[in-house]
Amino acid sequence: MAGIKVLATNKKARHDYFIDEVYECGIELKGTEVKSIRNGRINLKEGYASVDNGEVFLKQVHISPYEQGNINNVDPLRVRKLLLHKYEIKKLIGATTIKGYSLVPLRVYLKNSRVKVEIGLARGKKLYDKRQDLAKKDAQRRIQRELSPKY
Repeated sequence: MAGIKVLATNKKARHDYFIDEVYECGIELKGTEVKSIRNGRINLKEGYASVDNGEVFLKQVHISPYEQGNINNVDPLRVRKLLLHKYEIKKLIGATTIKGYSLVPLRVYLKNSRVKVEIGLARGKKLYDKRQDLAKKDAQRRIQRELSPKY
């Protein structure tokens, strides 16, 4: 993945949801937000995306105000527009309204000096699904521990 620098990931999303599809989209930002994101001052944990009036918006994503900023700093939790193709938006509208999927931000990264957001079309996991995932991860860890050379 040449030219890509990951700035933030949402580890909680893969734990709480089954991710069926992933979309790469641009994000509409104000001036100092870009500098703050480049410093890694973004939190995706509570974030989600929604489709309103044929547009996709990113909500509850916290971008800390830029330290050297001035009055041009904006609200850290403001709603930000995501930039997708029309056919992708129509697909998302169908999935979120009819099938009951959620849109969850998975990671934020720089691609050719542009900030991109990866959103996932997600189905919620039940508690027993989460337990199964933890059991699989634990089993893999044990196998790796047994296979690794002991010094």
